[in-house]
Amino acid sequence: MIPKRKSRLERLLSLNQHRRRRGAAKQSADASNLTAMKTRVIDEGQPFLTRGSSKQLDRHIENLRREFSGQPELLWHHAKLIVLIRREFRTADTYAQFRKLWNAECAFLCNHLNLRWLVSAADTFAEHDRDVEVRSVAMMASLFVNSIKMHESERHLCNAERLAPKPARIAQVKNELVPLFQGMSCFTVGTDDTLRNLYWHLQTFFSVEPAGAILKTVWDRCQVENTVFARMRKMHERQRTSWWDDED
Repeated sequence: MIPKRKSRLERLLSLNQHRRRRGAAKQSADASNLTAMKTRVIDEGQPFLTRGSSKQLDRHIENLRREFSGQPELLWHHAKLIVLIRREFRTADTYAQFRKLWNAECAFLCNHLNLRWLVSAADTFAEHDRDVEVRSVAMMASLFVNSIKMHESERHLCNAERLAPKPARIAQVKNELVPLFQGMSCFTVGTDDTLRNLYWHLQTFFSVEPAGAILKTVWDRCQVENTVFARMRKMHERQRTSWWDDED
């Protein structure tokens, strides 16, 4: 059974939640000079990815600063806003800062944030934006990347990274319908139009600002990173059913 999410009142009364917000006020200053933060580079030595989050907010924020070492300070500022929103510190005001940042620097953020933080941004839009269209498109981006994450995680757990496609199986899906489950069948390697059609459907949502830019960015990146999309792309033969930009 899926656990029930705590209500707003339960979170408000949670001692743990109050502890996780301690020190938030000094982290919440609205940085008005976004241009300066784009040019200032964080120097905290060798960067490393954080795993989980410290209950002590100050420590968590500093850990994130080291994660962004060598990158523009604006990316760290963006991460701080997400952390403060998740810890429900002046949520409306903090989200307003987050939305203002994306309105001003959407292209910069899409170009510089990695997939982890693009998905975190999408989740933030999906939960807090007033525009239902923005929330919906943001949810598409999050669902898309997290579905790929699950596929690639299982591939790693099964030690399948070095497995190569079997020519006999490729020939099989090209010549016959191979059932999967619930009426679904295998992707026809080389010619299938499924992903081309999916891209056409998604295109109509790319113009929804700013979530559409995130959706387009995560789609494009998953065509070039080591994902099932990129691996299928290498085996694709029919140009008119391609699903990636030629620039990728």
